Amino acid sequence: MTVRVRYAPSPTGYLHLGSVRTALYNWLWARKQGGSFVLRVEDTDQGRSTQEAEAAIFDSMRWLGLDWDEGPQVGGPHGPYFQMQRLEVYQQFAERLIERGAAYRCFCTAEDLKRARLEHKAATGAEHGFRYPGTCRERHSEPDLPHVIRLKVPEGGGIGWNDRVKGPLEFALDSQQDAVLMRNNGVPLYNLGAAVDDITMGITLVVRGDDHVINTPQQILVYQALGEPLPEFGHLPLILSPSGEKLSKRHAAVAVADYRDQGYVPDAVLNYLVRLGWSHGDQEIFTRDELIEKFDWEHVGKTGSKYDLKKFQHVQASHLRMRSPAQVAAGAVPFLAARDLTAAADDPRLVAASELSMPRATTLVDVAEAVDYFFREPPERDPKAAEKFLKPAAAPLLRQLCEAVTPVEPFDRSTLEAAVKTWLEQQALELKAVAQPARVALTGRKASPGLFEVMEVLGRELTLQRLQSAAGDAEQATDAGA
Repeated sequence: MTVRVRYAPSPTGYLHLGSVRTALYNWLWARKQGGSFVLRVEDTDQGRSTQEAEAAIFDSMRWLGLDWDEGPQVGGPHGPYFQMQRLEVYQQFAERLIERGAAYRCFCTAEDLKRARLEHKAATGAEHGFRYPGTCRERHSEPDLPHVIRLKVPEGGGIGWNDRVKGPLEFALDSQQDAVLMRNNGVPLYNLGAAVDDITMGITLVVRGDDHVINTPQQILVYQALGEPLPEFGHLPLILSPSGEKLSKRHAAVAVADYRDQGYVPDAVLNYLVRLGWSHGDQEIFTRDELIEKFDWEHVGKTGSKYDLKKFQHVQASHLRMRSPAQVAAGAVPFLAARDLTAAADDPRLVAASELSMPRATTLVDVAEAVDYFFREPPERDPKAAEKFLKPAAAPLLRQLCEAVTPVEPFDRSTLEAAVKTWLEQQALELKAVAQPARVALTGRKASPGLFEVMEVLGRELTLQRLQSAAGDAEQATDAGA
């Protein structure tokens, strides 16, 4: 059997980390099995669904590289892939359920239901636990009157399945109520819409969040009533906050777009999310190809995993260093633009500067900050660093250093280092005498990559220009202090 899995978000807000993990697990399984990954949009909550949220879902999925084989923007044989465009399909299946005696029209008004709830409270002393009392189960059908369509749950017995994540699960049928399948406006509720979509799209494995376990018995009843073969089901535990609560904005950035905007790379986000619930021995860092090769359901945990920002940052830093300098440079371009700096992705200076930044950077934002001084003219100086190191005594040293490196050819780190070493020996000086003033002159900072690496990336013209400028500023410090 060809594996067909799906991801079915609702366009009512940002794409949450937990939702992305669900999409990721399904995507990995489809890619590993050579199957199909279907994307469909559950947009029946018209009061909250927006085109902006819909676009954000597609953009985030594409940024992550979670491409879909069928669905919006790519098409497929089982469309349309928006639920609000499938209302006729749901109506047809609802009628089939009624014909088979597995569903019925319910004509109870809001007032009728309110009265039933009050009677429940009077009888039990509690507001919770109300179940529809089956008022219309045997009522004569009058389809011209306003009505909803309810599932007719069989009496007695149980219903269960072997969950791909949780193992065997069983529910007593008397714990289920005759839930509404379709509203009186013809829009399906989740249990009808999801089941019909999975049937008509040939989904073979339904993997979703733990909060949907309560829906699965009712959906299985729909399948059975229609005489359709059951897919497999799997339910993923929630991602938890560091303190064990349900993850929310109070604990972390929970939208995928937030991590993109913070300079994370897609493979790092996927790597961290896959490990929030799945393991492969002690391995922590995975390439995308390794995840496809090694992912399985047997090693998906049955309990929630806690979000850990430090571990996330470690995974991100590892993936940043797995990229080539050219890839890091290209990724840093928009973050340089945010700092009002312009550089082409293939600018050799940007590629070389990015390579210098990679050992210390965690995100692409860090890279952009680290290479800022290579592209800002003049570089922004740290006032405290300038005050400490660009003193009058530094001026002649900076000028002599400038003279020492002017004729160097080729202007690369090894040749520069040899020339400066010769000059220092001639002057009976140590590198530390000039290193910090030169570093502040070239970068504006008291910490940077190696001095000769910085010179090489800046090139001869900028190196000489910045050394001379800093020497002049150091001399001005003499006048200011007089």
